[in-house]
Amino acid sequence: MRVLHVIPSVPEVRGGTSQAVLDMVKALRADNIDAEIATTNDNGNDLLDVPLQKCIEYKQVPVWFFHRFSPKARSVREYAFSGQFTQWLWHNISTYKLVHVHALFSYPSTMTMAIARYRNLPYIVSPHGLLCEWSLQQSTRKKQSYLKLIEQANLNHSQAIHFTSQQEQQEVSQLGLSAPSFVLPLGLTPPKLIPDARSRLRQRFNIPADEPVILFLSRLHYKKGLDYLIPALSKLTHHRFTFILAGSGTPDYEAQIQSLLISTGLCDRTHVVGFVEGETKDILIQGSDLFALTSHSENFAVAVLEALTVGLPVLVTPGVALASVVSQHQLGYVPDLDVFAIANALDAYLSDPQAAKDMGNRARQLILEKYTWKKIVSQMQHVYTNILQHKPFPTLL
Repeated sequence: MRVLHVIPSVPEVRGGTSQAVLDMVKALRADNIDAEIATTNDNGNDLLDVPLQKCIEYKQVPVWFFHRFSPKARSVREYAFSGQFTQWLWHNISTYKLVHVHALFSYPSTMTMAIARYRNLPYIVSPHGLLCEWSLQQSTRKKQSYLKLIEQANLNHSQAIHFTSQQEQQEVSQLGLSAPSFVLPLGLTPPKLIPDARSRLRQRFNIPADEPVILFLSRLHYKKGLDYLIPALSKLTHHRFTFILAGSGTPDYEAQIQSLLISTGLCDRTHVVGFVEGETKDILIQGSDLFALTSHSENFAVAVLEALTVGLPVLVTPGVALASVVSQHQLGYVPDLDVFAIANALDAYLSDPQAAKDMGNRARQLILEKYTWKKIVSQMQHVYTNILQHKPFPTLL
């Protein structure tokens, strides 16, 4: 079975979705699915230095890269227009049995669905949260018009819409789309454990061995709720802790966060480390004591899954789709998106670290049982097969 995955960009600077798609395709190939990715050389404000218009191995995955149009206007760059991609897709899409489109409101995904419809080729769509209420409220007029005029027809002609959580499926049901849908979470490849991650983290930042470390690791964006988390942390003056803020964003937003750290008096307790990856990222996750993500909206939040996998308890707000799993299985804390509620949850964690360790132990066991890529892609393969054979969807997780 030859399957083409399409996504506007794949570098980590674009967030967890890009990494998740790379991991999904890698796992599908290990499960004997001939899967490839087609994308642009988008790298945020820059372009990836990769060969174009040929299939190369990128992070152990076969990827076709095409030139992204890069004018000065950021809004146009974000759309990821690519004439090269269009020409290649028009001539080659029929060599695949199925197309899996990731993300919406971007040129590669929109064009792929349009060409697949014209060629009568089956395709499924993973919106990755872009149809959720919070996302549609951003640039409301532009997105609503785009959805009504273009994407709604593309979505309704898909063989299925893939949601990564029940919460995402429920929110999108309000849009009245006619395409069938299914829920299947994203997975992860368990990382290599670093036995001395805790001590290495504390040595790197000169943190006392017995001091709790609270970690935020995500893209810096106002959607992530740092304007709630940072003031909440500042209220815990009676507790010892260090806050590590890992991630990057626009210069303007990074400046806003720095000002917020100053105004709340949290600078002396905070290490701002910027974008991290590889072993540095693993040391941060495995060496910390609590992972915090107080987002307005997250359709899945791969970083939360990564934390739970290594036994790190989490603090998430209800807008994070994994919050229901965290709450149901007591894997962490789920306060409302409110400064005082978050502060109370943080106080509960700092007052009873043993309870948090128990949460982490439960988390690791649950995630390894249900959320590995090996288990997820076996389910996705059933979906692909049933679509091609015109059968109903199988029972999934």
